[in-house]
Amino acid sequence: MENQRSHRLVLIPPPFQGHITPMLHLATILYSRGFSITVAHPHFNSPDPSNHPYFTFLPFFDGLAGTRISSNNLTKIVVTLNSTCASHLKELLVGELMKAKVKSEKIACIIYDSSMYFVDSVARELKLPTILFQTTSASNLLTYHAFPRLHSKGYLPLRGSGSLDLVPGLDPLRFKDLSVFNLANLDALLQTNAKMLAVTPSLGIICNTVDFLEQPFLNQLRQLYRPCIVNFFAIGPLHMIAEESCSRSSSLLEEDHSCISWLNNQPKKSVLYVSLGSIASWEEKELSEVACGLASSMQRFLWVIRPGTINDVSEWQKSLPEERVNARLVSHVWRVGLEWSNIIERGEIEGAITRLMVSPLGNEMRQRAMKLKQEIRVAAIGGSSYDALNTMINNVLSVHL
Repeated sequence: MENQRSHRLVLIPPPFQGHITPMLHLATILYSRGFSITVAHPHFNSPDPSNHPYFTFLPFFDGLAGTRISSNNLTKIVVTLNSTCASHLKELLVGELMKAKVKSEKIACIIYDSSMYFVDSVARELKLPTILFQTTSASNLLTYHAFPRLHSKGYLPLRGSGSLDLVPGLDPLRFKDLSVFNLANLDALLQTNAKMLAVTPSLGIICNTVDFLEQPFLNQLRQLYRPCIVNFFAIGPLHMIAEESCSRSSSLLEEDHSCISWLNNQPKKSVLYVSLGSIASWEEKELSEVACGLASSMQRFLWVIRPGTINDVSEWQKSLPEERVNARLVSHVWRVGLEWSNIIERGEIEGAITRLMVSPLGNEMRQRAMKLKQEIRVAAIGGSSYDALNTMINNVLSVHL
């Protein structure tokens, strides 16, 4: 393993909590397997280096000073990153290559988030191998590949009352489950999407998922990438694999642990965890409806609300790309959750909570969830994800034999 420490990996996340966290989980896993780790990241929303003292953190200019991340400006932020950062990252990597030569190290691979597609051209110019990291599910990635086809055939933008129709080739997803449904800036998203899909990483693609959970979607993706001779690694869930390596916090916000003592005093499986995510903005009225629904359900709950959650305009239903696809899988494929309408109303929320927490249907869902958890752990610790991780590592090392 110590010989492997001479192989340095450079990981490049975007400045979004939901992307930084799995990237740092991946870094933790790879460090535990003997690699040296550098995390090159935008200045904006920088991760805390003190949480990962064995990694080298290198910020680069991003053009995002003063930006406030919300669910309605994600595409704009991605465009800014990809139009601004290339020269700054190249300068940083050239410096790292010079340091590596002095220390008899090798930069074995660049692992970059799919939203940072500019990295591909920088790495090619410097003749560095690349792996693309897809933080969302395989089903989400497949929808991105479907957008050009759906647009060319006139399905997008959706017209009329076809929101509940199944998307051709993406069963069981409906048009309302797609991230482009009811999106105002469809053209901008399609342009960005095309650039994301145009890159061909030299060593493959990592998807934070488990083979058996998304087998049909993974099979389609492997067929799509086969002509490009791109390996596709289903390695997940990364947080579960990283637990085996003593993963540390990756939160961009100060974490509040004061609830733990209360939580430890509650009956087992009696507390509902409520989180509104790291980006979504909600109207005050919507939050009030959620609060009233929770209170009326008479169930114990732990509700996490980050600073800046309340906004004048709620964009959750429009802009968070993976939530609706995930919701469809959770409720109709894996059957471990409930779907409700787009209207956030206290009575509907109360009813959903009651069904989940105290009804026979809810008990069945919790049993299925526990069974899935056990099967996922088997895949992560010694099964398909473990095998995919080993194959990916061997591919990286084989380049430098």
